[in-house]
Amino acid sequence: MASEAEPHPLGMFKCQLCALTAPYSYVGQKPPDTQAVVLLEESYIMKDPFSSDKARFLILGSRCSVCSRLVCVDPECSLFYSKRVCLPCVQKNISAFPQEIQQDVEKRKGASKKHSNRP
Repeated sequence: MASEAEPHPLGMFKCQLCALTAPYSYVGQKPPDTQAVVLLEESYIMKDPFSSDKARFLILGSRCSVCSRLVCVDPECSLFYSKRVCLPCVQKNISAFPQEIQQDVEKRKGASKKHSNRP
């Protein structure tokens, strides 16, 4: 039974790339019930369902800083490099990223092709 103090979901978060769907209870950079936490991006957040600690939360995702798509934090959907960027925008602008990020994106492509080729 949910207590009255539990935050009610504001809506449903849905990643526009992988279709991950989850209820969110806060959007912003300063999650409720936290003392010194300030996120580097405006994020969609839900209370951690696996913890009774009110200060524990999960970041679902945020908007791509290039195209404004709503994307989850899964490495196959987006990356955070000073701002959240969806993988399609990363790939379109790959030369704008440092070599280390370019190599990481190439590794992700290879890993995802291996998974998609499975029977």
